[in-house]
Amino acid sequence: MTIQSLMNKWNLFIDTFLNKGGYKEVVTGLINTLIIALVALVIGIIIGTIIAAIEVQPKKGKIMMVLNKICTVYVAFFRGTPIVVQLLLGYFVILPLLGWNFSSVVVAIMIMGLNSGAYVSEIMRSGILSVDIGQMEAGRAMGLNYGTTMRKIIIPQAVKNILPTLGNELISLVKETSVVSFIGVVDLYKAFRTIGSGNYEYMMPFLVMAVIYIVIILLITFGLRMMERGLRASDKR
Repeated sequence: MTIQSLMNKWNLFIDTFLNKGGYKEVVTGLINTLIIALVALVIGIIIGTIIAAIEVQPKKGKIMMVLNKICTVYVAFFRGTPIVVQLLLGYFVILPLLGWNFSSVVVAIMIMGLNSGAYVSEIMRSGILSVDIGQMEAGRAMGLNYGTTMRKIIIPQAVKNILPTLGNELISLVKETSVVSFIGVVDLYKAFRTIGSGNYEYMMPFLVMAVIYIVIILLITFGLRMMERGLRASDKR
């Protein structure tokens, strides 16, 4: 491939991107990608924390045993099936059976949040177990019950310990959003695929898409490192 042919491909991409309004699709795709990843991570952290708290709690009584079994099945399903399968089942099978009608973006957030919760639960569980057992004993000695001790003492320390891993989960979510186009969501992948399909030239659109993903990941990594520095500074005070 010659330099001239590459320049022709680039000019064709620029024409589609700027003159034919392709940038509008890309902006929509970028916004959807970031919203889905960020909100899904928040949902995943909430669900994962609840599951982890149940799993590390002593299994006393039938209620705790049942809850633990439910959590085990939940984690096994979402970790054992591809995210594409979960999206297709949720959008085309489960929601129609329940009679619920949500937009594809909302469904993508819900499914990816549930999927993230299964992975975050294992991350959070390891973070909770990494906190010295004396912290729990100190909280109980102060008169706090188990739930309050977990919420105010153990979990905040666990989150600090697993912050880099949670950052990796966010990075994974950003990259996994490339499959939400299966249920009709306009994400970065679908936006650039649409640009390429306009003239059957995919090289430049997909190269630019890759660069945008790399920039997003680098920004997330930079933000996480700044947060880690701030936490280390607070530890020294």
